[in-house]
Amino acid sequence: MISVRNYVAGQWLVPDGIDTTPIEDPATRERLGTVPLSGAREVAAAVAAAKAAFPEWRRTPAVERARVLFRLKIMLDEARQEMAVQLSREHGKNVAETAGEIQRGIENVEHACGIPSLMMGDALEDVARGIDCESLRQPLGVFGVITPYNFPVMIPMWFWPYAVATGNTVVLKPSEQDPLTHQRVIELAAEAGLPPGVLNVVHGRKEAVEALIDHPDVTGVSFVGSSAVARMVYARAGEAGKRVQALGGAKNHMIVLPDADPDVVADAVLSSVYGSAGQRCLAGSVIVGVGEAYEPMRERILDGAASLRMGRGVDEGVDMGPVISEAHRERVMRFINQGERDGARLLLDGRGRTVDQYPEGHWVGPTVFEDVRPDTPLGNEEVFGPVAGLSRASSLDDALDLVEASPYGNATSIFTTSGWAAREFRYRAGISMIGVNIGVAAPMAFFPFGGAKHSFYGDLKAQGRDAVEFFTDKRVVISRW
Repeated sequence: MISVRNYVAGQWLVPDGIDTTPIEDPATRERLGTVPLSGAREVAAAVAAAKAAFPEWRRTPAVERARVLFRLKIMLDEARQEMAVQLSREHGKNVAETAGEIQRGIENVEHACGIPSLMMGDALEDVARGIDCESLRQPLGVFGVITPYNFPVMIPMWFWPYAVATGNTVVLKPSEQDPLTHQRVIELAAEAGLPPGVLNVVHGRKEAVEALIDHPDVTGVSFVGSSAVARMVYARAGEAGKRVQALGGAKNHMIVLPDADPDVVADAVLSSVYGSAGQRCLAGSVIVGVGEAYEPMRERILDGAASLRMGRGVDEGVDMGPVISEAHRERVMRFINQGERDGARLLLDGRGRTVDQYPEGHWVGPTVFEDVRPDTPLGNEEVFGPVAGLSRASSLDDALDLVEASPYGNATSIFTTSGWAAREFRYRAGISMIGVNIGVAAPMAFFPFGGAKHSFYGDLKAQGRDAVEFFTDKRVVISRW
C-alpha cells in the first residue's frame, strides 16, 4: 500500500481533513494505495509555491536547466523496467506497452534537453539606418497541467519537461486512478536537481481541476481528456485570458485499399484497436475496407482478435489486459449493447469474457462488429475500449467521405501500395496525425501531437516546436544607440 501525496515546494504532503480514493490493480482489484482528493486550498498552495519559485528559475541559464533534464533522462533510463512493471500493475496494460509508454515519455525529456537551441530567437541589424531588431523568447510564469489515466507517465511528459526547460514553473494534476508511477518520476526529478517549487503535484478530481483552471496566477493550461471536457477547459481558461492547449477524444478511421498487404493490415489493425485495451486516443476504431479489400481484411481481423490472449499485464504472454475500472467496463458494454440495437452485426462478442486466474478483473474481450453505420454511436462516438467496427466503401472517395464526416480529427491511417492514393488521402483527409501503412500514427517527441475538429481546442499542440511556442512568448526589441 502506497499513500500518494501531493508534492509542493519540494515537500511531500498528506493534506489534512480531505477524502481519499483507492488505487486498484484493475486485473485483481488488489488495493495498491490511496490518493488524496485535494480541493481549492491545496491547489492554491501549489500555485503559490510555483509562483514563488518562478523568478529564480527564470534567471537560471537555459544550459543549467537543460543539465537537470539530462540527469533526469539518465535516471529514467535506469528505472524504466522497474517503472514499467509498476505501471502495468496500476493501469492494466502489458509490460511491453508500459515500457513503450515510458520510453516515449523519456524521449520528450530528451528533446527538451535541447532547449538552449530550441529557445533561441532571431536578430537583424540595420532594419533601418542605425536601428537593430531582435526577437527572443521568455517564459510566462505558472502553468497548470491536467492529464488522464490512459498514459499516466507519458502524457504529463508531453508538457512539464518543456515548461520547466523554458523557465516556467508547473502545477500538475494527474489522474487519480493511476498516479503511482509518475510519483516515482517526480522523485527522480527532485533527485536530478529540479529546485523546490518548480514542479508541483496536486491530486484530486473535478474540484482540483476547476481550481487550477480558475486560479488567477496560472497563466496557461495544458489538458488531455474527453472532447466535452477539453472544450469546457478551453472556453473557461480562454475566457480568463489564459493560454490553452486542450486535447480531446477521437474516432479514428483506418482505410484499407485492395492493393494493401493483408498481413500488414491485420497486424497493424489488431495492434491499433486492441493495444492498451483500446484506451488510447490513437486507437483505430472504424476499419473501412474498400471494394475487394473488405473480405480478406474482415477474416484476418476476426481471426486475430479471437486469438488474443487476455490476462494481467505483468504476466508473460499477455496480449491485452483489463480496462481501468468497473465503471469504464460498464461504459464499453453500453456501446456494445447499443451497437446491436442499432443493427450492426456482432461478429465477436467481448461481453462476459473472464480470466480464470483473475475473476474479479475489469475484463472486456476483443469485440468486432461489421456493418457499422456512421450515424450511430458505434460509428461516430469514442468507445475507448477494445471494440472494432468494420465498414465497407466502394472507393477511396467514399472512404474519405466517412473520414471527413466524423466530428473528430485526431488520427487516421491508410493501407496501400499506391503512392497516388496515399498522397490523395493525406491531401484530403483533414486529420492532424496521418499514418500510411502505420496503425498508430504517434509522432515522435520532436513533432507536434494533437488533433483537429473536436479532437483539439487551441492553437499550439503538445511536443516539438509547438511546446516551445506554447510555453514562451516572443518579445521583439528594436534598438537605436
